[in-house]
Amino acid sequence: MLSHRRRAATVGSLIAGALAAGLIAPAQSASAADAGVRVHDIQGTTRISPFAGKQVTDVPGVVTAVKNFGSARGFWIQDPNPDRDEATSEAIFVFTGATAPAVAVGDSVLVSGTVSEYYPGGEAAGGQSVTQLTKPTVTVKSSGNALPAAVRLNAAAIPARYAPDAHGGSIESLPLKPRRYALDRLESLEGMRVEVVDAPVVGATSEYKDLWVTAAPRHDRTARGGTLYGSYGDPNAGRVKIASLLPYAQHPFPVANVGDELSGTTAGPLDYDNHGGYTIQATELGALADHKLQRETTRKQRNDELAVATYNVENLSPKTPQAKFDRLAGALVTNLASPDIVALEEVQDNDGTTNGGVVDATQTLTKLTDAIAAAGGPKYLWRQIDPVDGKDGGQPGGNIRTAFLFNPARVSFKDVPGGDSTTAVKVVREGGKAGLSASPGRVAPDDAAWTNSRKPLAGQFSFRGKDVFVVANHFNSKGGDQGLDSRFQPPARSSEVQRLQQAKLVNGFVKQLLAADRNANVIVAGDLNDYQFSPALKALTAGGALTDQVTRLPAKERYGYVFQGNSQVLDHILTSRHVSRVDYDIVHINAEFADQASDHDPQVLRWKP
Repeated sequence: MLSHRRRAATVGSLIAGALAAGLIAPAQSASAADAGVRVHDIQGTTRISPFAGKQVTDVPGVVTAVKNFGSARGFWIQDPNPDRDEATSEAIFVFTGATAPAVAVGDSVLVSGTVSEYYPGGEAAGGQSVTQLTKPTVTVKSSGNALPAAVRLNAAAIPARYAPDAHGGSIESLPLKPRRYALDRLESLEGMRVEVVDAPVVGATSEYKDLWVTAAPRHDRTARGGTLYGSYGDPNAGRVKIASLLPYAQHPFPVANVGDELSGTTAGPLDYDNHGGYTIQATELGALADHKLQRETTRKQRNDELAVATYNVENLSPKTPQAKFDRLAGALVTNLASPDIVALEEVQDNDGTTNGGVVDATQTLTKLTDAIAAAGGPKYLWRQIDPVDGKDGGQPGGNIRTAFLFNPARVSFKDVPGGDSTTAVKVVREGGKAGLSASPGRVAPDDAAWTNSRKPLAGQFSFRGKDVFVVANHFNSKGGDQGLDSRFQPPARSSEVQRLQQAKLVNGFVKQLLAADRNANVIVAGDLNDYQFSPALKALTAGGALTDQVTRLPAKERYGYVFQGNSQVLDHILTSRHVSRVDYDIVHINAEFADQASDHDPQVLRWKP
């Protein structure tokens, strides 16, 4: 019979031999066996989880926030024991669908489920994905635990460079470089608790109860407190959206204007959506510091100055509440000082978005001009051309179009019959001067550049014996473009192609006027849906045919629209070289405010012939 010592030695030899032969696996220590998969393993060092599509078991974390409303409910967990890799997020969203989460903030939990990549708005929209756990099974180990400290978002924490350049391709597979690129830094914090402190508001509160702040308050600020979008190369990396997880009844969302501040701390998990990208889902909201932003009022034109304005009135129809008509009228009379000529955009037909084949806009324009007169303004007359039903884009059924208002006490309109929705206006030469074959007339309405887009409206006016040609425009919208935060970098601006063609046509028309009379007074105005530095504006001004007046403003005043916290230029007034001695003003009354009559600011040009 073998001794105990000899039996142990023999067993040990057998095990050693089996290990060497690979017949059994080495036993794990208790600490290694208990380690399992952690959140940072799931998040990985790129935008796509290495565990995507796989099951994970007992992932530990502390519940930092709960979303218990809407159809996409769930909660965020964050690992209180992070790794040392700054590229890996320590938090993740646990998606429970329509079911209210059965956890509370501060719970220490183990979560099992399937790892997935969710694309808000759909993968085809071009946005980034959110790594999440779906079909979860949750075990609550303890409650009332302290939350991990929030990461402070400020100018030092967010790189000024916005995104890696993938030459238009996807950046999803690229290793995150959070010290080099803003989008990589934010992605490395996906789901984690972050905070901003004393954050300036750069995008007013929207109807969806969100707003935009900047974490880089000294970068590219406008004269009135916004963030200026001045080039494709600098999308302003410090911008971040703020939404709220707090019960609205107890914590109403702040109604903020640009230039206000969320004082103190605003904190919560860093989420991502398809309407602007990275968003703090606030569990703590800073107090609103109202900095009393005022709506501007421009000066009145002098008797010897012609005042020409442009105003996108945002889907105006007889169905629009009277209060909006009154606000638009009050702005035209008071804030714009009753311009002599107004180029209007987004004038809808008489039945608005009812798709009943109506194209006439008489009721819309009558209601607006009556409101202007009631506000103490002139009795404007109008000129416009009804579009072909359903051919000019915009809200279905609305048949939006451009139109002229003019004050007959100050200017006259030269009516030349022949203009209709499909006939192109031509430049003619009369008595050594330029004229129009039809006034009003549409510029190249049958050209493919205007497919599903508004056609420019040209009209001939007279002011103090001088002929003035005005072209009202509303170029193709930016719909379909990839967002600044897209996973494709740089993002594709597909709509730019059509605007470039539109700009070339209007530039050609202006050159025809100047060829007929090199001293022709030409003013091109409207919502061009593009920036002063864009290819479309370069094409529109090509050959010195036109000067974009916005480029003559001080840099900090070059904006009239605010989108996702970027103050930018979409509306323009351009002039031919003989229209000199001008005074140009973008009148800030809408875009920076939570309470808007339109999403665009109007602008006015005063010219002394």
